[in-house]
Amino acid sequence: MSERLEDIAVAMVANGRGVLAADESTATIKKRFDSIALESTETSRRDYREMLLRSDEAMRNYISGVILYEETLFQKAADGTPLVEIIRKSGSIPGIKVDTGAKPMPYFAKETITEGLDGLAGRLAKYYEAGARFAKWRGVIAVSDDLPTWGSVKANAHALARYAALCQEAMIVPIVEPEVLMDGAPGDHSIERSEEVTEWVLRTVFEELGDARVKLEGMILKPSMVIDGKKARKASVSEVAERTVKVLKRTVPSAVPGIAFLSGGQSTEEATAHLSAINTIRDLPWKLTFSYGRALQQEALNAWNGKAENVAAGQRAFTHRAKMCSLAAKGTWKKDLEKAA
Repeated sequence: MSERLEDIAVAMVANGRGVLAADESTATIKKRFDSIALESTETSRRDYREMLLRSDEAMRNYISGVILYEETLFQKAADGTPLVEIIRKSGSIPGIKVDTGAKPMPYFAKETITEGLDGLAGRLAKYYEAGARFAKWRGVIAVSDDLPTWGSVKANAHALARYAALCQEAMIVPIVEPEVLMDGAPGDHSIERSEEVTEWVLRTVFEELGDARVKLEGMILKPSMVIDGKKARKASVSEVAERTVKVLKRTVPSAVPGIAFLSGGQSTEEATAHLSAINTIRDLPWKLTFSYGRALQQEALNAWNGKAENVAAGQRAFTHRAKMCSLAAKGTWKKDLEKAA
């Protein structure tokens, strides 16, 4: 495929296809494996991700790109085939998580700053050589009546812009991910507060991207949806969709080719229903799709259960969920389709 940033970005949000976030850190995937009583080793992590990547129907029809953890980018399948090659042969694009995690921000209680800029240019060159054509960096924004602070919003937006510029210099498409948390402490904020903070954050992020001279046509935005806190009242699906689109219209330039939402603590079905409702709102300038981790993988993980004899069952579960997300990216998902699985 084309090596132009703009063409890669467009391919990542192709109609009905989205991004599989398989970039869990070693610590995070251990927690996932603990839920099925499976020891997290280099081999078990490889086997799990290979199971997903060899789900031919899902990968060819519904997945446009795969975000990998550094370990996975350089791993080979059980038969010796590089995992990156499996991704490419399916028609999908390999990507890489490049931040080193959100760390406590000095003098800003309960807020974080994402690290990983030091030495990033050199790492990007190595990742490009290994086959990565896009990258991801996540900035985390806590929400309460008093949070976030301007210092936190500004610092995380600036880091996202610096990362994005370094990616484009390395001919890698940046996924810019400012996550406004729905499940942070105390997690009882209203959807109105979520809307206010999300608009503030996105406006600041695009100001910083502009200052850093990032080419908007060669990037993807990965925002959280406008949704109330985990412990707050549940807004309706239509309200989430309407408020999310309203904020995007106010803040995201039309030059950005696509928006791939994170699931951010939503249940599998919630993330699917919200995405579908968002995509029923027509005449928007961007493609709106998914970049889900747990919301794409949880059913497959449970079906696989760490056992070789369950690989086919895990792949069926992954294919079903990817298909549901694909329908949601077209605005045609229906709850009844879940029962038909």
